[in-house]
Amino acid sequence: MRVIQRPRSVRPTLLAAAMAATLLPLAVQAAEVKLPEVSVGAGMRASYTSLENGAGEGERSNDFNLDSVRLFVSGSVTDTIKFNFNTDYDGSDEKVKVMDALGRFEYSDTLNIWVGRFLPPTDRSNLSGPYYLSTWTFPVVQGYPAIFAGRDDGVAYWGQVGGGSFKWQAGVFEGVEQAEGESDELLYAGRLTLNLWDPESGYYNSSTYYGEKEVLAFGLVGQSQDGDSAYSLDALMETNVGAGVVTLEGAYYMYDGLGGLGGDESDGYFVLGGYLFQPTGPGRFQPTVRYASGSVDKGPEGEVIDYNLNYILKGHSARISATYQTRSDDLYGEDDAFILGVQLQM
Repeated sequence: MRVIQRPRSVRPTLLAAAMAATLLPLAVQAAEVKLPEVSVGAGMRASYTSLENGAGEGERSNDFNLDSVRLFVSGSVTDTIKFNFNTDYDGSDEKVKVMDALGRFEYSDTLNIWVGRFLPPTDRSNLSGPYYLSTWTFPVVQGYPAIFAGRDDGVAYWGQVGGGSFKWQAGVFEGVEQAEGESDELLYAGRLTLNLWDPESGYYNSSTYYGEKEVLAFGLVGQSQDGDSAYSLDALMETNVGAGVVTLEGAYYMYDGLGGLGGDESDGYFVLGGYLFQPTGPGRFQPTVRYASGSVDKGPEGEVIDYNLNYILKGHSARISATYQTRSDDLYGEDDAFILGVQLQM
């Protein structure tokens, strides 16, 4: 007689199938949920500085400095609504500060609205920031007003055509705090940028692209608040000549009661030349020389020369810089400084 055995796994198998049939639509539905896109990055700049007369008359100071530590957070609410939140450790007063808190409503190349705290329309050096300059130090003749790290609170409209061949930026910002009893006027800022060679897309820019772009760019900036004003012109040329990359940069600033180098009226300029060599070991050497001169109306004049040598390991993400700086002016006489710095970003 043949004995027919009942499969032992019938009930568990039916139960598993039922559970799968129930959970599968939920899993598919969850897979269709689009989570917010968030990216996180960080940057740091640390240096050693030896300053003539920095420890008193005739005594040289020697200091290690944590110049900057930045945390970058960005994300998308929708395809057209985005945000940035960036902090910076300010080594001058050892505090972590909100650098950028920015809502971005970006609908097309020609229609972009930014609101919050960010860089106003201003000169190329400020829109590059210290991490994207071709020198370690900021040009001393740049004197646009700012809350912190060149930033201000406000709203701006910007756009571009030709992928950044021509860009425009205009905004309204908090500006300089008025004295008690004075009218509280806002600051108006605008910038126009013309790129005759490769375009520079987006709101920001760099002061060197290490040969990744052929750049011939000109910028015009104007700011005004309560009858005071400031203007600047800047230019950048960078071209690959085969054996290396030539960088030429310059800017002129004029301040009439707004920002500036001191007093009611002041002006200044800088010119820079640099050359990026072919790879030597894991990186590339880039010497630059920058001459800056400024003066205050009916006041002192001064000049600063930076002899800078960069060793570029990975673009703006990893570099080592050595700077010898000479300074002279009518008030403080002459002195010099040596700076050795390291910059990393990820």
